[in-house]
Amino acid sequence: MTKHMIEAGKPASKLKSEALAVLLERGLVHQCTDIEALDNTLSQGPITAYAGFDATAASLHVGHLMPLMTMRWLQKLGHRPIIVLGGGTSQVGDPSFRKDARPMLEERQIAANIASIRRSVERLVDMEGADGALLVDNAKWLNEFRFLEFLRDYGSQFTVNRMMTFDSVKSRLEAQMPLTVLEFCYMMLQAVDFLELSKRHECRLQVGGSDQWGNIVNGVELGRRDGRKLHGLTVPLLTTASGSKMGKTAAGAVWLHPEHLSPFGFWQFWRNTADADVGKFLRLFTELPIKEVERLSELQGAELNEAKKILATQVTTIVHGPEEALGALRQGDALFAGEGDILEPTHKLPLSRLAEGLGLLELVVALGFAGSNGEARRLVEGGAVRLNNHIVDDARRRIGTGDLGANERLSLSVGKRRKALVEFD
Repeated sequence: MTKHMIEAGKPASKLKSEALAVLLERGLVHQCTDIEALDNTLSQGPITAYAGFDATAASLHVGHLMPLMTMRWLQKLGHRPIIVLGGGTSQVGDPSFRKDARPMLEERQIAANIASIRRSVERLVDMEGADGALLVDNAKWLNEFRFLEFLRDYGSQFTVNRMMTFDSVKSRLEAQMPLTVLEFCYMMLQAVDFLELSKRHECRLQVGGSDQWGNIVNGVELGRRDGRKLHGLTVPLLTTASGSKMGKTAAGAVWLHPEHLSPFGFWQFWRNTADADVGKFLRLFTELPIKEVERLSELQGAELNEAKKILATQVTTIVHGPEEALGALRQGDALFAGEGDILEPTHKLPLSRLAEGLGLLELVVALGFAGSNGEARRLVEGGAVRLNNHIVDDARRRIGTGDLGANERLSLSVGKRRKALVEFD
């Protein structure tokens, strides 16, 4: 299987399909099973493509925006997206590049997670009309297989020798961490997903994160054995200019669902983007014309802050809708001018975190206001941190239930421009 590595923002020459040209220009292509063949397929007319997401949490996070934006662009350019919410595969858990197994979820919890995730997905792709996006649960076919039937029909199509060559497997084994047979079979399940979608909906392209490369290749090869010409494409692993994984904090991911992170908290995350990342994020996460992206990327100083506001508002519009984005912009303008207070929670944490002993430094990092405990310590000791509007300069300070006000909330700010209202439930 040929693997093409693509430099973000550098389109291949002589492309025939507008869709692939746009994805390359936006920096949304990292690997492709055969880029010339995919270009030819896309140029011949509308196709159906899919991206899959396991329901291991009640919300997707910003790391999922890369494949979702890819599906959004494909739909805008005439192709039909399928979003697979993995009610079946979530019962196993993808082991790709993990050091340990995912917690096992009950079917009831998976169903609740899928229902919650739908709300975010339905904002990002158009579900209306005969050619609208499809939301599919792979439990529809995976739950129907009998064990021996599955091994006979599909287990015979894979070799352990081949599966052991994929980086997602090798990384676990090289770390000398156990890999269960259940987890090892995950890549077979995802390959079967692609084949089933090809049979049921004539799906010809799978889009996924770079950690999904081995799983995607297996699906393409399984389809080829069935006489189907399928394609695989991965988006880049997104890192910031500092080299850290984008969107991760000590509290976990930056969620897309408003019940896990408020629209203003989401807006504020993007408004606090590092200067060096503004241009890349405008290209990846907005639908602004490339010329406008390039203009904004060249701004410096105070003008670059305006570009950050545009970035934050554009992404929030896509994820939460124009009304929520406008409200977040207005509140952001007031807060950054020192003229207002946050009225709605920007972050939510479980009340159990207080019982476990939540340190002030840990909270500052969890909210994304510092990149490490060391940086948080310097901010606290420098008098830049306020807890419930009072300066706290003790880096050993612990947060307790006594710090909570009405509705189990507390406020925390760093300087004049970074403010959060945290709700514990």
